Amino acid sequence: MSGIILFDGDCNFCDCAVQFIIKNDKKGYFKFASLQSKIGICLLNKYSAPHDIDSIFLLENNKYHYKSSAVLRICKNLKGWYKTGYILIIIPKPLRDFIYNIVAKNRYRWFGKRETCMIPSPEVRKRFLD
Repeated sequence: MSGIILFDGDCNFCDCAVQFIIKNDKKGYFKFASLQSKIGICLLNKYSAPHDIDSIFLLENNKYHYKSSAVLRICKNLKGWYKTGYILIIIPKPLRDFIYNIVAKNRYRWFGKRETCMIPSPEVRKRFLD
């Protein structure tokens, strides 16, 4: 079973995060879809996940995780020392999400919005859901 990451397709920071995950997920555990895409909306509905939360979502083992919990669970499946980031799960969720919310609220201002989509290689393209 693989994890599916739903991300903001308009966000430069999110795009960089997806590129980082692809680079550090050598086993190809994660698949990707934009929150704005038809498949993204369909998956949010399937998992009964809220549509009004401005967050990254990780769909895994018939559950969804979002905000800091999604980020840390993603770390758990990456190679190298990034895996150790999962230890931050011991920090209370309200505190983790407080920090997450600051970045999420300012991500367009700090990192900008995407005007165009990346063009992935055929191998990377297979990891994106249509």
